[in-house]
Amino acid sequence: MRFSLQREAFLKPLAQVVNVVERRQTLPVLANLLVQVKDGQLSLTGSDLEVEMVARIAVEDAKDGEITIPARKLFDYVRALPDGSKVAVSQSGDKIQVQAGRSRCNLTSLPANDFPSVDEVEATERVTVPEAALKELIERTAFAMAQQDVRYYLNGLLFDLREESLRCVATDGHRLALCETPLASGGGTKRQIIVPRKGVTELQRLLEGGDRNVELELGRGHIRVKRDDVTFTSKLIDGRFPDYEAVIPIGADREVRIDREALRAALQRAAILSNEKYRGVRIEASPNLLRISAHNPEQEEAQAEVEAETKVEGLAVGFKVNYLLEALTALRDEQVVLQLRDANSSALVREAASERCRHVVMPLRL
Repeated sequence: MRFSLQREAFLKPLAQVVNVVERRQTLPVLANLLVQVKDGQLSLTGSDLEVEMVARIAVEDAKDGEITIPARKLFDYVRALPDGSKVAVSQSGDKIQVQAGRSRCNLTSLPANDFPSVDEVEATERVTVPEAALKELIERTAFAMAQQDVRYYLNGLLFDLREESLRCVATDGHRLALCETPLASGGGTKRQIIVPRKGVTELQRLLEGGDRNVELELGRGHIRVKRDDVTFTSKLIDGRFPDYEAVIPIGADREVRIDREALRAALQRAAILSNEKYRGVRIEASPNLLRISAHNPEQEEAQAEVEAETKVEGLAVGFKVNYLLEALTALRDEQVVLQLRDANSSALVREAASERCRHVVMPLRL
């Protein structure tokens, strides 16, 4: 097996694949990338048995073959080569030689047969989504996933395939983030799957903006995302996601319309003097005004007043400030709407112009 290509062209697929490889493995071969050359095309595969990434690129001077090469060492070595180098990789016996100009290194390899392959995904549903839209869905919701929660189904992101839209939903039991995008094709089916945190992180890193489409294939135990140059596969969390629609407050009729940036800045200032343990802030609504206050056990306090469009009077609710700040960061519009009901009910935070992305934050007793 041998192939050669420019350093910059080699680095992109290497970087995509190397992130999947864990630093500590159960099997020695999982520290390696599966490198396959066939008909002038190189494909690189990285796996940790949960998530698999395959990147493809055209190469020159190619001789067909397959082998596994230590992932991190290969990536670090190619990255350390000078810009514009042409990299030639060749195999002799169980050694791999990587040469560029006057630099070369020899790496050990393991047979390709040892490399575990992810089961073939029998797709029960297929949908095509614009890549930029999928990236946005994940970016606007993934932050609300739980971390190492005993309710294992919360440690992932729900992909809720509906008849004419795709929703991503994440919750850690204290707040919830939801965002949806319309589907042009492949709608008509309903399916819910939960993608684990690592799969979500890698997918977020992989997706780019632009006008391309990606194909989602949903199998019984896997999700596969296909793009021209990359195929990403992840196992799913086997569990039932809670009925998130029941959490979205209904009857939160007290609306506060406010400038997103002004509210964010006021919350950030208040957060400095909030209780380090609970991180609570108090929000009081009165006609055309929102008052934000925080205090800590040292008897220090911060107050800020922000102009707002509202007719609400005499309503005060406590919230964990980080949850509000993260929700505001995920929204894009200049104007946001807070929908409140009473001091013991969750708040709904959304963009003033649309309800495509919604965030629910539970109240905090202050």
